[in-house]
Order: sequence, then C-alpha cells, then structure tokens
Amino acid sequence: MNVTRFNHIFPFGSHLCREPMPPMSEMKHDMELLKKQGFNLIKLQENWMIDEPEEGRCDFTRYEELIAYAATLDLGVYLGLTCEQAPHWLYEKHPDCRMVGRDGRTIVYEATSTLPADGKPGPCYDHPGALADQLRFITRLVQTLGRFENVVVWNTWQEIGYWGEWFVGQGVCFCPNTLAAWRAWLKERYGDLDALNRAWNTRYPSWSAIQPSRASRQPQAVDLAWQTFMDNVQIADVLRRRAEAIRAADPLKRPVFAHKAGPAWASGQDWVYARCQDFLGSSCYPPWFCMNGWDDGGTRPFARDTALLAEVSAVAYAIDHIRSANPGQGRSGGAPVWAAEFQGGPISTGFQKGRVPSPEDMRRWMLNAVSSGVTAISFWVTRAEIMAAETNGFSLLDSVGESTPRFEEASRIGRALNAHADLFAQPTMQPAKVGIVVNETNLQLCSHLTQGGDNLSYSTRGWWRLLWESNIPVDLLSAGHDLERLGEYRVVIAPFPLSLSETVAAKLAAYVEAGGCLVSEAAPGRINEEGFCNRGELSPTLAALFGVRQTGFQMVREPDGGARWSPPERTWGEYLEAQMLDGTGPLEGQRLRANVYLQTFECLAGADPVLRAGEAVAGVRRRVGQGQAWLLGTYVGHSGTAYRDPAIHAAVKALLAACGVVPEYQGKLILRKRVTSDKEAWIFTNPTGESITETIELAGWQKVNDLLGGAVTVANGSVEVNVAQLDVRVLIVERRLALRKQG
Repeated sequence: MNVTRFNHIFPFGSHLCREPMPPMSEMKHDMELLKKQGFNLIKLQENWMIDEPEEGRCDFTRYEELIAYAATLDLGVYLGLTCEQAPHWLYEKHPDCRMVGRDGRTIVYEATSTLPADGKPGPCYDHPGALADQLRFITRLVQTLGRFENVVVWNTWQEIGYWGEWFVGQGVCFCPNTLAAWRAWLKERYGDLDALNRAWNTRYPSWSAIQPSRASRQPQAVDLAWQTFMDNVQIADVLRRRAEAIRAADPLKRPVFAHKAGPAWASGQDWVYARCQDFLGSSCYPPWFCMNGWDDGGTRPFARDTALLAEVSAVAYAIDHIRSANPGQGRSGGAPVWAAEFQGGPISTGFQKGRVPSPEDMRRWMLNAVSSGVTAISFWVTRAEIMAAETNGFSLLDSVGESTPRFEEASRIGRALNAHADLFAQPTMQPAKVGIVVNETNLQLCSHLTQGGDNLSYSTRGWWRLLWESNIPVDLLSAGHDLERLGEYRVVIAPFPLSLSETVAAKLAAYVEAGGCLVSEAAPGRINEEGFCNRGELSPTLAALFGVRQTGFQMVREPDGGARWSPPERTWGEYLEAQMLDGTGPLEGQRLRANVYLQTFECLAGADPVLRAGEAVAGVRRRVGQGQAWLLGTYVGHSGTAYRDPAIHAAVKALLAACGVVPEYQGKLILRKRVTSDKEAWIFTNPTGESITETIELAGWQKVNDLLGGAVTVANGSVEVNVAQLDVRVLIVERRLALRKQG
C-alpha cells in the first residue's frame, strides 16, 4: 500500500501495539488476522522515552521491522507520537523544563510507560531547550520511518491535553516560560497596558505584575484570559510546531493530524486545534460518560434501552462536533474525520470491567459514526491490554484466541464501507441548513461561573438532540471561525449565550439583516467577554436587534419537585413555579418548558410576542431586513434530554418551519445521508425499543442495495425499510433525487 492508494480507501484499522510491546511474533500474527478480515490499516504508537533512552541514541528498529512486515501484507501504517512520555535525560539536561502546578510546586512525575494517559502531563515545551530536543527527535523519527511508503498518516498527539487536574491534582503550567508566553500574548491581544487595564478594570503597573490567580477558578478577566491561553494558544503552539517538524522531514508529505479524547463541548477549542495541522480526530468510547446525571434515566442503575440510545446519540453528536470543527465542515473538499481510537472491547479500568460489546453494539456505534460523517475508523485495540491499569480491556480480540463476535462484525462492516469508499472515505456529509453556535468566550465565562458551564454544555447538547430526533441536519459553528459564513445556514441557534462580545453580537445582527434567522436562548450577552455585567442585563447590540427590554429574570423550578440542575434555595421567593410557556403568533398552539431561568420582556420597536408566561411576554420575534430574530426567554435545549415531552419537539419543528426549515424526513426513523453526485447512502437509525417498518418513495432512483447485504423489497417505485429496535440500517441508492416518506 502506498500513499496514493490510501487516498482511495476507507481507512479501517486497529491499534496494534504500544509500550510495553507484546512479543514481535504475536504482533505479526495479529497483523495477519487483521489483513485476513479486511482491515487495511494498523496503528503503531512510538514512545520517546523508549526510543531515545540516552540523548542521541535512537533505536527505531522494532517499528522498522513491523512497518516492513505490514508492507508485505499490504497494510498501511498510522503512526502516532508520544512526546509527553519524555526520556529522563531531558529532565536532567533541562531541570527547569518540568511543569509547575497552580500551587507553585514543580511537577516531578515522569511516565515510565504509556499508561496512564500516554505520559501526560509531560515536560513544558515552552522551555526552549526541551522544545528543541523534542523537534530534533521528531525530525529523526520521520526521516527514519518516513522512507516506508506504507506509512500513510502521522498523529502528533494522542488525546491532546495535559490532564493536570486528573493526574497531578492541579492545573498546569505556571512555569516562568509559560507565564512569559502568556504575557506576550496579552500584549498582542490588547496592544498596550492601558488598554488591558481599561478592559479589565485593573491598575497593573507593568506586564510582569500580571499573574494568573492561584485560587480556585473565578470569572475574573485575568482568570478567563489565563485559561483561554492555556486551552487555545499554548497547546495549539505545541501542535503547530510538531506538525511543522514532520512536514519538513517527510519527503512524501503525508497527512498530519492529532486527536482529542473527546470534543470540548460547547467550546471553540477544537476549531483552533483542527487548524494546527491538516485535521483533528477524536477517540470514541460510546458507553463511557454517554449519559449526564440530569438526563431522563441518567441515574444508576441504567435501563438498557435508555442507555443504548444514549450511546448511539453520543457517537453521532461527538462525530458531528469534530466534523464541524475541521476545515470545510467535513463536506466535499473538506478535511477528513477520523475516529482515531474507536472502542473495540470492554472498557476496563482498574478492577472495573464494562460490558463486552456485542455485534449489535459494533453495528450501532460504527454506522452512527458514519451517519455523522466519519471518514476513518481505527479501533483501540487489536489484542487485549496487558497493563493492569486497563486490564484485559478495550480490544477486538481477547487475550487469547483467533476471533470474537465483535471482531467479526466490525470486520464485516469495514469491508462493506470500503466497497463504497467513494461515499464513506471522503467528506460527503449532507449539507445542513441549521447551525448551533459554540463560543469559546462563553465557554470560558460559564465554566468559571458556578452552575454555568454545565448548563451551557447541557443546553447545546439538548438542541442537537432535538434536531437529530427531528430529522433536521445540523452543524456546530464556532463564533471564532465560522461567523463569516453564517449565510450558508437558514437558521442559527445560540444556546445559553450568557457571555458575548459586542463584536460577535454585531456579526449575528448582520447575519439577520442579510436574511438569516437567529434563534437565541435567554440572556444573550448578559455578561461581556471580560466577565463584567452589561447594564440592562442584555448585550446592547442584541437588545436592539430583538427590540426588547428585560422586565424579569428569575430561576424557575423543575417539574415534580426535581433538583437536577437547581441549587438549593437560600430563602423564600428565589424560584418561580415549574411551568410551560404558551406559544402565540407563529407558535400559536405550541408549548415549551421553562428551564433554569425565565426571562420576560417589554416589546419595543417591531418585536412581536411568540411565547407567554401568563400575561408576561417570554419570547419574541422581530423581522429585520430579510431575516428574523427570535429571543426565547428560557433554555429550551435542556428539554432535549431532561423532562422530555413530545410537545417540545413539536414546538421546535414549528419554530424552524416559521424560519423555512422542515425535517428532511417525516418518519419515525432518524435518517442521515452521505451524498455524491450520483450516489447516496441513506442511514436509518431506529431510536425506539420496537421494530419499525416504513415505506420510502424512490422517485427515480434506479438501484437500491443494503450496505450489509440484507434483503431489499422494492415495489411500485418504493422501498420498504425495516429497522430492528435500536438498530441501524444503510441503503445505498444510485441516481440522485429527492426523498420523502409515503403517506
């Protein structure tokens, strides 16, 4: 296999090894099993500590042997770097390259193997000496292994991040080098010290006087700026430098990417990371944290059907997020979308072993990833883990044996996807008419605010779930990267928009003026980007856009005395009673639940009520230019996964219909499509606990096949689709035309 051929297949692989390596004979045998079952890719994870135990003495012979053997089997190699697992000599040579924690103490942890967490947090690469040694090592690695044509992709960082809070008990890095880089970034951002002091309402006498807070996270400008820098600038710089080193050393200029453990929900961070190399990927472990404690059914013990549906939706949402973060939104001509670690076996951590995935699980997970635009799947791992921290877990194969039912099913699906690589190996996701805004400024403020961050991510996820279940395709849009292209979307939704800059508000207003439909939840721009409250408790720009003045803003109780997100009241009168809001005007006859807060308004120039709480106005629509500005005085997204009610879906559909967007499909099944000019994949998910059969008009499609070879019944220009409970089915149709459900 060479690089050119790799561009024409669906990359379907499995992680073969990491340190400590199993015997070479076992790994070669497992390669043969993978090849026999139709896999076309293996992943090898190199380790700096192991590969350069003494400065300048590099030994890549084991990888060379494995890569060469893979070539004899026509297997591509996906090669991942582990630079956080740095060798001991680096710390001896540069004692001050160790990270420093929030409490000022030096982090002395040195990973001896890839577990736990691939060596995180590792050394600080803001240290010029450590950075230079890292880049020198990367260059030598790529020069040595890059001569093999079957190395098809480089991964610079496995599950990006330092995870300091998790592994060393505190955030990093507060070393002098990182503080200096932060202050340089502040100078670039604000221009001069006076501008910073005006924005922050501070009186710093010098740049050196600016220190990040060492106390708990607070929504102060200095804390917001520090965490924004660490999350979006410092890590991004490390990613870019690694990618540049690889590109400079690689004669074949193969793709370079990195991957996250999972998306940064409701954040623009992943858009930043995606632009530091060719694209961004993600791990995907569906049963791991698939439910929130606020969800219906989100408390233990979990009900089977509720949990399985949560797993399916978690896969689809995660891949949608990563796809959206990549340049080109994952469409034709856009960036690839890699599930860089995909669960192959039971999650096993310490002495807790998760359920062993069934063939049905593999089918649900893989095909729902495909439904959200994934273009490559690499399983973690081939053979059962040997490290005690993940004892005998995660793998397609058990610790012994030649096969498992989950391995066979994953292989069957992979072969089927490769038979239609023109659809699945390229960014072919059906274009969306609706976008959900994520805003790093809002995320930083909310995550520093008690109860804020959880509500933001929850509402964002809930809106996605409402649209997914309503058969309305959706993209996530970053306020920092996508506002110039809002015009591609008929509707843009702003969930929990508590903190907005006036710059972002002005761009949203311009989108409406140009003919777009903005749907905002309550209190947009209540707090500015520096952590200060706006007078009037709304963004001035958006108050003018919506044509309102706030008359009330009060917490509202959850139904039936619930307390999922509601803090204990401190005294009488903090909460309004639980209630449904009544639609009026374009939402006449519809109802939405009041969640978390209820904001009410006085309508000013051109604003018309669309929601009422008794006599009070709780939502408005204002026509501006050719567009519409909708302000909903509560947090509708929470209803996507909590206190669920069919009335909410109906109201959301009515709102979007008033904006000119209707479901792509009217059946009970969830339909998503991968499309090319003359061929489409229709991916049907059954979200219920009962089998569903629906009849779909073909209206001119000349050829219909089931992806996995199932029987297809075509009669009178229609195809009958049966999908078992909580299952997925894919039809491949040829010749392009519209789809609608009969009757």
